[in-house]
Amino acid sequence: MNIPDLDDTVRLDCDVLVIGGGTAGTMAALTAAEAGANVLLLEKAHVRHSGALAMGMDGVNNAVIPGKAEPEDYVAEITRANDGIVNQRTIYQTATRGFAMVQRLERYGVKFEKDAYGEYAVRRVHRSGSYVLPMPEGKDVKKALYRVLRQRTMRERIRIENRLMPVRVLTDNGRAVGAAALNTRTGEFVAVGAKAVILATGPCGRLGLPASGYLYGTYENPTNAGDGYAMAYHAGAELSGIECFQINPLIKDYNGPACAYVANPFGGYQVNALGERFVDSDYWSGQMMAEVKQEIESARGPIYLKVSHLPGETLDALEGILHTTERPTRGTFHANRGHDYRTHDIEMHISEIGLCSGHSASGVWVDEHARTTVPGLYAAGDLACVPHNYMIGAFVYGDLAGAHAAGTLDALPAPAALPEDQLAAAHELIYRPLRHPDGPPQQQVEYKLRRFVNDYVAPPKTATKLSLAIETFDRMLEDLAGMGARTPHELMRCAEVSFIRDCAEMAARSSLTRTESRWGLYHERADLPERDDVEWRYHLNLRKSADGAMEFLKRPVAPYFVPVPGLDELPSADTTAIPVAQPDLIGTPPNLGAQVRSDQISGTVTKDLVAPRIAVLLGLDAPGVGELADFLADPDPRVRATALSVLTENTPDGFADPLIAALADEDAEVRAAAVDGLRELAEILPATTGLAGHADSPDPVVRAAVVDLLRALRTGSGELFAKAAVDADHRVRIQAVNALVSLDDWGALTAAAHDDNREVRIAAARGLATIGLGGADTLRALTGDRDPLVRAAALTALGRLGDSADAATLCAALSDSAWQIREGAARGLAALGPDEAAAPLSAALTDIHPDIRKAAVLTLSTWPESEAARHALETAVTDSDADVRAYARRALAMHAG
Repeated sequence: MNIPDLDDTVRLDCDVLVIGGGTAGTMAALTAAEAGANVLLLEKAHVRHSGALAMGMDGVNNAVIPGKAEPEDYVAEITRANDGIVNQRTIYQTATRGFAMVQRLERYGVKFEKDAYGEYAVRRVHRSGSYVLPMPEGKDVKKALYRVLRQRTMRERIRIENRLMPVRVLTDNGRAVGAAALNTRTGEFVAVGAKAVILATGPCGRLGLPASGYLYGTYENPTNAGDGYAMAYHAGAELSGIECFQINPLIKDYNGPACAYVANPFGGYQVNALGERFVDSDYWSGQMMAEVKQEIESARGPIYLKVSHLPGETLDALEGILHTTERPTRGTFHANRGHDYRTHDIEMHISEIGLCSGHSASGVWVDEHARTTVPGLYAAGDLACVPHNYMIGAFVYGDLAGAHAAGTLDALPAPAALPEDQLAAAHELIYRPLRHPDGPPQQQVEYKLRRFVNDYVAPPKTATKLSLAIETFDRMLEDLAGMGARTPHELMRCAEVSFIRDCAEMAARSSLTRTESRWGLYHERADLPERDDVEWRYHLNLRKSADGAMEFLKRPVAPYFVPVPGLDELPSADTTAIPVAQPDLIGTPPNLGAQVRSDQISGTVTKDLVAPRIAVLLGLDAPGVGELADFLADPDPRVRATALSVLTENTPDGFADPLIAALADEDAEVRAAAVDGLRELAEILPATTGLAGHADSPDPVVRAAVVDLLRALRTGSGELFAKAAVDADHRVRIQAVNALVSLDDWGALTAAAHDDNREVRIAAARGLATIGLGGADTLRALTGDRDPLVRAAALTALGRLGDSADAATLCAALSDSAWQIREGAARGLAALGPDEAAAPLSAALTDIHPDIRKAAVLTLSTWPESEAARHALETAVTDSDADVRAYARRALAMHAG
């Protein structure tokens, strides 16, 4: 196709422009039309089959039905689920208006489950609140809504334009006045003028890449690419909680929910592989998802939705809902695996990350009337920041947006001329791929982008990974600019990639800026694991500044009108927003952040100068230290680093001194090359005293290497190693522990066993066992450490230093929930002797985890003369694990010998 001229732009006008024809959008259009507004409803697909309701819905998650639940209780629950960071007034709208919305939907023909008395059959799923209202015939929800939209009275007020995808909201003097869009069938460029604009485009479901690798195999409707998030941002609206991701439980290998909300009221429940209930959280939240992830990754995983115990009639009813609604391919999926709910429970996993306020708290900042911070612009549904708003909340906020927008029309003039610069920018965004049709296709660029989201943005998050993410998404602007397309449909997909990239950048920068952990798995910062209710008792909002940069604000939590014990200290009477700076980017790779481009530019300038020097250097034949001297002193660090590599490879006489001297180089890459060379040549390093002089280097990588090399060369002193054991960097302290082991200084290790760093404590526990001369009391203290891996190391070490006094601790640890601890206990039982340990080790041979069974076999094999040990080993020769069987056979052979 050819690029249409801007002069050929198709112009449409209306009172209220609704962008998105899903849950919130259809309700917004209906309400605005009922209030007398002329409405234009734009949908990039077809309203009849679009949005999260396209295939129906199997139940309402948050129905506050009078007599069944109280609005205040619901507000309190959502406040707790969101760790207190909420605007209770927005939640209260859903709580108080949800029942009227259920009744309105009934009038439209939507069916909700009722009991024999005609009362709503509200169910309890979690331990607090009864809010789940099943919809046995929920597959017809969108059909009912579309039927109302097409009624004559509505058709006179609502114009539906399918296959039109807006890419930018247009603003004039800070007010929303319309949108620029692409016709995804004809390729026409369309400009819309409106007195009010309502964004109802759903979540950003195509943010993370699903485990299947399929671009469109997402938990959310895959057409939801974050369109509205990007449009709101570029229009200048504030977005909030973008660091609070959506992560949901789903059926393993299937892009649909396991539907515990439907099954649990029928008697289903979540279990681990041991058949144990494991969910401790009382409400749906990121904390619950953290528990789910932890259980899956533990020795008790995988996890299941248990339904096979239910009566046949109950399962028939479940199948009638689950196999026809929302994901009607669910039944086919199970059948193709030969699974049936009567014989198989449903294996569960967790979804990719996304942005969705409907299931978490990430969205466009709105007030209780659905107004954004841009006058004339509204947001509703999963896009609007109203935590855990779900389907009923989407309908409620669509209704609020439509009503308020329609109520402002009389005071507003209709926009005449639309901003030409914004139309030109939107035109370029849409049609740029046509300029190079042979460029990388959308699928390749999108896969690359979303793989980086998984690599660097998905929790657990760290400042280093998030910094890499920001640098990567910045760099990928060039990839997006080079995408190629030939058809209107491909142009739509390319525009969606730009939305995804915008959302990815917002997610990474917000996650870096909120320097705490909160909301369980949704914002788990591995480098900042604690919640900070002092510095971060705020909403974190972002917006596009006047110069085009992303800026952040802390907005205080408004005073609660529903008290929530334990969180009542969070709100503030002062509502003044506080500007907050994004932390500097950090990371191991050089040139992160704003310096990327300038560094790259200087690199291209000096490339021609540096390359010949390196070429000459690499062309030298067995050079001596003298020949390399000029290169080792070259002003360019790349040349110096290459010279060190050549020195390491050739090891001429006197090679050690230049390598050691380079430990003090001003460039980190050169120092790293020196460290690599010295470690590679540790076995042939001549006796030297120069290494110790770098033990106080400002570079912790150098300090750690020096300690390690002095240990290997056996030239370090106990005083130097003891000093390193209290170094500020944990990597140095770990090497110091290893060095102290080489001196058999177990007394110093007992101090290191109380280090703040987990890895140091583990190294100390292992070191005490290696020395084997003392420290048993220290190990006993470590068996109560806060970290399970430290406890596991201490239990293992007791096998060398423990005695019969440790029997109770070791035996109790065999029942611990963490498999590493059970493995450590199985190894630690070596301290007791066969008479006392054979029985608990025999029990360990039945453990579900093969590593525990293997550890038990290895411990039993240390007693070749014990009949009790031999009997236990005989039961392991038919184990399902090859390693366990092999070690058992080997041990029995020793017994026979």
